[in-house]
Amino acid sequence: MEGLIMGQYMPGNSFLHRLDPRTKFIGSALLIVTVFLLKGPVQYAVFGAAVLGLYVLGGVSGSLLRSLRPGIYLVFFTLFLNMIFTPGEITIIRVGVIRITREGVLFGFSMGFRLIFLISVSSLVSLTTSPVRMTDGLELLFKPLKKIGFPSGELAMMMNIALRFIPTFWEETDKIIKAQISRGADFNSWNPLSRIKYMTALLVPLFLNVFRKSDELALAMEARGYEVGMDRSSLHKLQFNLRDYLILVLAPVLLAVFILYRSGLN
Repeated sequence: MEGLIMGQYMPGNSFLHRLDPRTKFIGSALLIVTVFLLKGPVQYAVFGAAVLGLYVLGGVSGSLLRSLRPGIYLVFFTLFLNMIFTPGEITIIRVGVIRITREGVLFGFSMGFRLIFLISVSSLVSLTTSPVRMTDGLELLFKPLKKIGFPSGELAMMMNIALRFIPTFWEETDKIIKAQISRGADFNSWNPLSRIKYMTALLVPLFLNVFRKSDELALAMEARGYEVGMDRSSLHKLQFNLRDYLILVLAPVLLAVFILYRSGLN
């Protein structure tokens, strides 16, 4: 689990770092919509190149592969399930009642690439946005909902804390696994009873440590005067500049052009 970067911020002064966080949230939402519209290897390749270009633009290209590490098992699991359970006309492999079709393989790879793109886009936002700016950006995005009593500030804080707890959770897991292995635990044992025993020895201290860190965070926030429902100001006000306006105009236009192009192909 070393090298896990999901939920972490990498300081920098790149083009993406300087963007308003609201621009990044809106842009990433449009990219996620685009992911579900992709069809065919050419479109997947172009989108993958675009995501790689964004990582280079953000100065975090070295973190692209590490950002995919948490979801790689989910990608393979999704690929496997779709290959087995997706019906089709052209059979590639048949083992008893299990039949793998060409359509199932193509659909499985399609879903796998979509998961990879979703993880990459989500990680890029956290890598190039500091926790404070992320909270401020989310709060401003949800601010119109305050008129109907929606706790926008609290929701933004909860989302940010949840995101930042991901690396903490995995770091604690890694520490406990190493400590248990040093005491003779075998997490790769084929004995199901032994695996249950070792997993219990992992999960109990893991959740105790997470709860302890949550209490420490709550006490730290209270010590700094944080109160639910209180209006808060920011030391640095978020403001859109020219590059933000350009992206907010160009991104929807490009998405609309892509939708029209895809409709024309159909």
